[in-house]
Amino acid sequence: MNNNLKNITKTNLSKEWARLDRIDYDYQFKNGDWKSVSRECYNRGNGAAILLYNAKKGTVILTRQFRMPVYEQNQSEGMCIEVCAGAIDNNDGALETILRETEEEVGYRINNAKQVLSAYTSPGALTEKMYLFVAEYVDEMQINDGGGLESENEEIEVLELPFSKALEMIKTEEIIDAKTIMLLQYAQINNLI
Repeated sequence: MNNNLKNITKTNLSKEWARLDRIDYDYQFKNGDWKSVSRECYNRGNGAAILLYNAKKGTVILTRQFRMPVYEQNQSEGMCIEVCAGAIDNNDGALETILRETEEEVGYRINNAKQVLSAYTSPGALTEKMYLFVAEYVDEMQINDGGGLESENEEIEVLELPFSKALEMIKTEEIIDAKTIMLLQYAQINNLI
């Protein structure tokens, strides 16, 4: 319980794809003053993401897909290179979600994955917490071409890249997705590849 917080009211602004609320509240600052504050809070649920890596080949599996919010910010960056990821639906857990998304998006069937991080993606505006996983893959685990689900309007290109190239793509800003950068750097720091 936060004793510096009172009089919280929520006004729903949208319930389209996710929930957008304006939250008004009184907050007591360190100097003792109480101020009325208003923030918009976007609740789209939580997500899971995975870096698939092959230590023997020195490769990683990434995806490329169109992202409208990125396009809106900068049209030249609308096609995003990312790790496989998805929203956690219904009563699914993060692990269950990422195992399913791995098959749907990149065409690999993995039996398990290791959660290595969890993080809020943009805590000033989003409620979303991402659960980040890694798993080793071998070619024999590929069961289809991936590409996502047509029913979810997904058109995903699967990329198998040398790990060294993926790290370079962070420097050249070809990879600009935070969860992808975090997982690639995790793999580098922990010498997974």
